[in-house]
Amino acid sequence: MQITSHLRKFITATALSAAALGASAADNMPAMPQIHGVLRTRLEMTTTDPVEYRFQVRYARLSLGGDIGPSVKYFVQTDLCDQGKIKILDVWSRIALAPGLYIQAGQFRMPFGVETFMAPSNYVFSNRSFIGKQMCNYRAVGAKLAYTLPSAPLLLEAGVFNPRAIGDHNVWQKRVAASGKATFTPGPMTFSAGIASLTPDSVRANLFDLSAGFSHNRWQARAEYMYEHYTGNAHPDSHGWALWADYHFPIKAGIFNTMSVQGRYDGLTNHASLASAPVNSPGQPLRLATTSPTRNRITAGVTMTAAISKSLAAEVHANYEHYMYHSDAIVAPGESSKALLELVLRF
Repeated sequence: MQITSHLRKFITATALSAAALGASAADNMPAMPQIHGVLRTRLEMTTTDPVEYRFQVRYARLSLGGDIGPSVKYFVQTDLCDQGKIKILDVWSRIALAPGLYIQAGQFRMPFGVETFMAPSNYVFSNRSFIGKQMCNYRAVGAKLAYTLPSAPLLLEAGVFNPRAIGDHNVWQKRVAASGKATFTPGPMTFSAGIASLTPDSVRANLFDLSAGFSHNRWQARAEYMYEHYTGNAHPDSHGWALWADYHFPIKAGIFNTMSVQGRYDGLTNHASLASAPVNSPGQPLRLATTSPTRNRITAGVTMTAAISKSLAAEVHANYEHYMYHSDAIVAPGESSKALLELVLRF
């Protein structure tokens, strides 16, 4: 029943977009919708005792977006199999208010962080860094303003949102979540800084993010740091970091025409999910349990790409992740050193 409901919602959105297309075509306005998708299937195997493995469909995303006239954009995205679950991820519309200025409303990622905005269709590694997965993985319902300066490559974004996660559209709120981000892109460099304030339950967390990136010719690299402060001393402050580089070059090996090699070092101090259950006794200050213990990780990878056409590509990713924990850490299943082999299809 849940699958049918989600599919019905996506099909309805597609039908409405088609109707909008027809209406815009009648007005001689460009409104051809674009359909994108990505399928990522993988085999994972731990390399520590006991050795375990699993096959997994990690993502099966389908999106529909486009323009309705010269000033209005829309976007709908669903994941048909996010580790076996169906999710409606993004549903938003955007209106240009003036040159360089637009307002966007709906359900989407809060403007904060950098890696979190990398879609599964262009992941460099099979798994996201700890920043992108544990610390900064927030979609919410709300609105944002964005402005690009006419005289400098600077994008400013700020928004307010429901404090709870996606899918919670009906509950009346007494608090809001908010975030803001500035992105400066001089030439091949990208610098970003952001701030966010979240309160999905009884604890508010304030986050800060800094990032620097480089992309030129065959090289791309990025460094990102994130800090999370829990109000009321609900949990010790958390720090996350990620540093990676990727180099690609042309090859001729069967259907494959590009190969890339990549490396990453990332880490995280003790972190508490804001959705975790409190561990305080009655009458005591609220405390959150640690859900992700302190760890470091080194990842090495190789990617083979077959660019079949401008709109269709297939990739094979081979990654090895080496995890490092304190000796007394309690390691969750699947969060230890492992090898991954992944097949990606994107269109």
